[in-house]
Amino acid sequence: MAYVRALPLSEPVRFDKRRMADIVNELGERTARNVIGLTLEQLAAALAATDKALSREDFANAVTHAEALARMAWQIGLPSLAAVAQNLGNCIEQRDPMALAAVRARLMRVGDSSFARMRENSGLG
Repeated sequence: MAYVRALPLSEPVRFDKRRMADIVNELGERTARNVIGLTLEQLAAALAATDKALSREDFANAVTHAEALARMAWQIGLPSLAAVAQNLGNCIEQRDPMALAAVRARLMRVGDSSFARMRENSGLG
């Protein structure tokens, strides 16, 4: 018997404040702000590239972009985004189109929420 599970359209995203503090301590506040800002731009680009590859059904590139997205998200302290990006790769590998569609939508939602949360907590505005 198959079960259908309703996924929430919004969810709290995890933000690793300790990782943010480590970045600031390692680099200093000014440099950390620059690095975080650049990383957020790269994350947004990787998210867009992942979505574009999925639109073209270019699954190899979608996995490549999602893996890069996951690595950057872990490094900067966005574990929710990293986990969803990894889940997307798993759906592609399992060739599960229904799960892929759901995780793709979730990746976009969590990505947007993660970027907003990171900007709030980093003072990037």
